[in-house]
Amino acid sequence: MACLPYPTFLRSPTGTPSATSLAAVGRVRLHPLTCPGLGGDEKKSTAASEEYRAIVAKCAQQCQVDVGDGSDKEAAKLRKRYMKEGVALASSYLENTCGIDVSIIDVEVVLSAESVLDTDGCLACCFLDAGCSHVVIRVKDDEKEEARKGLDRALEACDAARIPRERLILHWKEGRVGISQRMDEITARAGTISVQVAPMTSARTGWGDLPTSREWKCVVQLEGVEGLTDDDAIATVASLSKAVGENRGRITLVDPTVERLGLSYAACLRTDRPDGLFTTVVCTRSNEALGLVYSSKASIVAALQCGRGVYHSRSRGGLWRKGDTSGHYQTLHRIDADCDADALRFTVTQNGEDVKAFCHLNTLSCWGEPTGLRHLEGTLAQRLRDAPAGSYTKRLFDDDVLLRDKLVEEAQELSEATTRKHVAEELADVLYFAMVRAAKAGVSIDDAVSELDKRARKVTRRKGDSKVFRIKAGEENLGKK
Repeated sequence: MACLPYPTFLRSPTGTPSATSLAAVGRVRLHPLTCPGLGGDEKKSTAASEEYRAIVAKCAQQCQVDVGDGSDKEAAKLRKRYMKEGVALASSYLENTCGIDVSIIDVEVVLSAESVLDTDGCLACCFLDAGCSHVVIRVKDDEKEEARKGLDRALEACDAARIPRERLILHWKEGRVGISQRMDEITARAGTISVQVAPMTSARTGWGDLPTSREWKCVVQLEGVEGLTDDDAIATVASLSKAVGENRGRITLVDPTVERLGLSYAACLRTDRPDGLFTTVVCTRSNEALGLVYSSKASIVAALQCGRGVYHSRSRGGLWRKGDTSGHYQTLHRIDADCDADALRFTVTQNGEDVKAFCHLNTLSCWGEPTGLRHLEGTLAQRLRDAPAGSYTKRLFDDDVLLRDKLVEEAQELSEATTRKHVAEELADVLYFAMVRAAKAGVSIDDAVSELDKRARKVTRRKGDSKVFRIKAGEENLGKK
């Protein structure tokens, strides 16, 4: 994949509309102690940092509960309770305070080595369980004679975290003494290394000293870019993108403006079109293609500015803000470049009061009516609004007990099916009744996909034993028939 830039929220407010739109490049780096949350004023900034400290305190409580060999059930329950409370606090902090959708945006949370060690690694696990993609551990910026000590503490924190190597990033400043001699120790623990480049006063084009390798990935955190002109900053990012190379790393810009991030992102793309446009596929959260459009540098910036699907109209010769005239606007979740960096994918939620249509023919997709689960979802939405006489789906909507019983019954039949064909038939039944329940609650397929994607980031796993009281309740429901 191409080496593309993403924002680091060091001191900029993460919860303002412009900042949350910056996350649509697919990844953010978050400094919880210095970055304010929603609004960004002093009062809310203090509240955000206090919220983060509450997460740390809860993780400290968790690590202090000694479960021994596991025979103390009460201690195990207490530790589990603290763990759940910490994850709930972290989830609220990320989604509500910072305004980041962790189910689709890769969030790197920056933690001090001390906070990880003081919580015996629980803090790192907590943020990954809450939906973060990576934990960044900082090598403390000590004097030269303390350099080894700072790195030792960071490596200890990596060990204490007890999370997969590929989810750990070790971060330090460029020119840090003693780092290069210990790369084997570092890369044995962290799958990505991150280097903070010193403030610049002019565009930098020489990057031969970057610690790149096929054995690990590299992130370059550019500081001081605000001191450059826009043209120099964009040229710097473009040259760095080439130096890092494909699939070897990324670039992060500290507290960038929307314009600078968008134009820097576009500068790392390629196109062989004479008009300089980028072919763009628009997709749902489930990766269903809605249509084919084109993007320009200006439309990428505009999309990040408003958090909507904005493209380039070749017929109008300018920006096309999807939905301005039709009302069928799109919520932008994420922009991705393909493996060759010459095509884009916009992941969106298609909206509309009457019908959710991307196509001018009033269909969701430019390839006609949907099939499968998406077709079922549309049919159920229609039945919920205006069901024909005698509709069984309407009966299910109106009868909570019937819907519950059918869910239990069909799940039981699925568990007992033996042949491939029978399993497929019973699965279809379960999906139908589950979708009825979802439609009644206003839950979409994309909502379920979001929850699955969020769970995939967790590192703490439950035992997964069956719940006796649920089994008993299900048997009682089945026994009534």
